[in-house]
Amino acid sequence: MLIDFFYTLRSAKLPVSVKEYLTLLEALKQGVVGPNTVQDDATDASVGYKIDDFYYLSRTTLVKDEKHYDKFDRAFAAYFKGIETIADFTKDIPLEWLRKNLELNLSPEEKAKIEKMGWDELMETLKKRFEEQKERHEGGSKMIGTGGTSPFGANGFNPQGIRIGQEKSRNKSAVKVWDQRAYKDYDDTQELGTRNIKVALRRLRKFAREGHEEELDLDDTIRATAANAGWLDIKMIPERHNNVKVLLLMDVGGTMDEHIARVEEMFSATKTEFKHMEFYYFHNCVYDFMWKNNRRRFSEKFATWDIIRKYNKDYKLIFIGDATMSPYEILQPGGSVEYNNEEPGAEWLQRLTNAFPKFAWINPEPQGVWQYRQSISVVQQLMNQRMFPLTIKGLEEAMRLLSK
Repeated sequence: MLIDFFYTLRSAKLPVSVKEYLTLLEALKQGVVGPNTVQDDATDASVGYKIDDFYYLSRTTLVKDEKHYDKFDRAFAAYFKGIETIADFTKDIPLEWLRKNLELNLSPEEKAKIEKMGWDELMETLKKRFEEQKERHEGGSKMIGTGGTSPFGANGFNPQGIRIGQEKSRNKSAVKVWDQRAYKDYDDTQELGTRNIKVALRRLRKFAREGHEEELDLDDTIRATAANAGWLDIKMIPERHNNVKVLLLMDVGGTMDEHIARVEEMFSATKTEFKHMEFYYFHNCVYDFMWKNNRRRFSEKFATWDIIRKYNKDYKLIFIGDATMSPYEILQPGGSVEYNNEEPGAEWLQRLTNAFPKFAWINPEPQGVWQYRQSISVVQQLMNQRMFPLTIKGLEEAMRLLSK
């Protein structure tokens, strides 16, 4: 039965009624989604359903307003965590293998003793574990499990592994994440704390007189009227237009969740200050596609090549991201944490910066930790050291660079 799932949604403050719950049960009974081999604690022991199909069916029947989609996604992920798979692997990992009984916490000295695998070894070893493993493991260093030092699993520690069935990042060391995650769009109406950001961004604004005569020129009108013996002589001038064009690319999800409030302030201020502003989302590093709506990021993709061709080189390119990831995500084909990218992220970053000569990277991570993150160092090199902190001073320096 799905009673526990129903109460999970109610606990998440979702307005789900018993009538809607019964509608979901009736839809399952009528076979709206087909049976599958995936089993979980919430379905009848004899019938399972593909988790993607069940997700869309339950959201359709239980959620009546799009504003509740984010709450539903988080509640759904919390209840069914560990069932869905991504990347090129087709096997489903039993939920029982990922049940959290303990969470491993090691000292820095203990962590330093754990060796990490290389990329190829990590991928090959995971395939072998799928073939070998038949039961749940906990606290080990080899198999897929929880609370250990294995490269595969949840709630443990490994300097370089694949996170499977864990609600959120703990050590920021995973090179792949098994669970498909739902990200939330940044709020572009955020006003609190944006005033100083707007002041910093105005350093980039350039105005020009162009177009039709639409504005009153008060000074010239006074002068002309005085020269005309007091007869009113109105003078008009072309409207002032902001000529600056901005292409904003924003990292979303994962470690960026820690910086949502500050990035929303930046996003809101940017939309206010620049009339010609386009934005896209990416996760960790830019690859062959980006998106504008996080709920539809897999169905409404925008090819990066098309974005490069669409906008002229006079656009100012601004990245916003913490650049905190596995270096494989930047330098390795197939290194993306979510899917198998054919070309490394570094190639796409270079193509973007070549297409838009005026570019900068804004990093919300404190500048004091940059030297300890290998991936930040790599991105700084790719950006020709044009990385600035998300502070008033950092924004002023970035805008000064972009306005040259």
